[in-house]
Amino acid sequence: MSTTQSDSAQVSQFDLETTPGQGGIGEAASGYWERIKGGDLGALPAVIGAVVLVIVFGIMEPDSFLTEQNFANLLNQGAAIMVLAMGLVFVLLLGEIDLSAGFTAGTGAAILGVTLTNHGWAWPLSIAAALLTGVAIGLAIALLVARLGIPSFVVSLAFFLGLQGAMLLIIGEGGTIPIRDDAVLSVMNKNMPVALGWLLALIVIAGFAFFQFWAMRTRKKAGLPTPAISVLAVKVGALAVVVLALIWLLQQERQRPNAPIVIQGVPWVVPLVVALVVVLTFLLMRTSFGRHVYAVGGNAEAARRAGINVPNIKTLCFILGSTLAIVAGILLASRDNSVSPTTGGAQTLLYAVGAAVIGGTSLFGGRGRIVDAVTGGLVVAIIANGLPLVTQKSGVQFIINGLVLLLAASVDAISRRRAAATGR
Repeated sequence: MSTTQSDSAQVSQFDLETTPGQGGIGEAASGYWERIKGGDLGALPAVIGAVVLVIVFGIMEPDSFLTEQNFANLLNQGAAIMVLAMGLVFVLLLGEIDLSAGFTAGTGAAILGVTLTNHGWAWPLSIAAALLTGVAIGLAIALLVARLGIPSFVVSLAFFLGLQGAMLLIIGEGGTIPIRDDAVLSVMNKNMPVALGWLLALIVIAGFAFFQFWAMRTRKKAGLPTPAISVLAVKVGALAVVVLALIWLLQQERQRPNAPIVIQGVPWVVPLVVALVVVLTFLLMRTSFGRHVYAVGGNAEAARRAGINVPNIKTLCFILGSTLAIVAGILLASRDNSVSPTTGGAQTLLYAVGAAVIGGTSLFGGRGRIVDAVTGGLVVAIIANGLPLVTQKSGVQFIINGLVLLLAASVDAISRRRAAATGR
């Protein structure tokens, strides 16, 4: 590949994010349609899939699926998967894979449980110990992959098996460690006050508008094409409608009839996920590290010749992936109120990889965003939540989950081939 072609491939992700049409809404819509025809589907399949699934499950089980309580359950079910998928996005952008992410989450949860319950540590120290474990696991994987050149599939498969053994040694075979710390349990089991929920909505909308306007002014000062203010207004307006509708649903009372307590408000895990999306998106889209990640994923050899330290980039991505897996494990422990040898196992890894790919992250590297983990995680959560309401047969559920993942991978392969054929 020539240097020009390589550079084009490396920055294609940023072109999609920062080079809107120079005209108004019509021209922006036309440019978006051209990108879709060129194979850049982004999160569109995930959004369409989520809408279709809500309609289907809503028609089949309206009394149980279309309720305020179930909507809050969806967010709690999907939060850990979303965070785990965020970590996998960094790895997948490199064209690598981490099969151990699920049990990395479980190992972090096990360390959290042992230090909190068995040794009486304060929750900040327990969380710090768990996070440091994630850093160590990611560093170990990265050294074997980036420095020794062992395929990530083999290394992460070895850690997939080894970490299961580590969890059994930490927890004990067949054992379960209860989580009793209120601070840890509150993340997944308690809700924000109603006023704070509305404040969160305003912060999200205002923050999005500010950064969009700031990016537009920065491009204008640099003499680059910028969208019309009407395009910005439509984006902010659309986000405002979605955010306010979601917050309004979560603010409704959702306790069972005649329950002695009132349950309403935004779950505390929501601002945590929002904060991670903002910080990690900035890291990927607005820093030299993020540009180097996309460059390595697009063409590692061209990135090396351009002076990028490829092993270091891979090392940091694996460390970020494992650390975020630990955060996901803490969320799983908070949701379940306990840690067991199965925490992070079963379909956890499948759901996380599926969330990233369904959201629009490519399995082939070089294309993806942090928000993909959220949109894809929402689809996965809808499936995991709705299927048991429709059928209790585990066999049917496994088959459908497999088909959804296969469909997502097929869309990724087809869109990539389409993009290559159109020169995008």
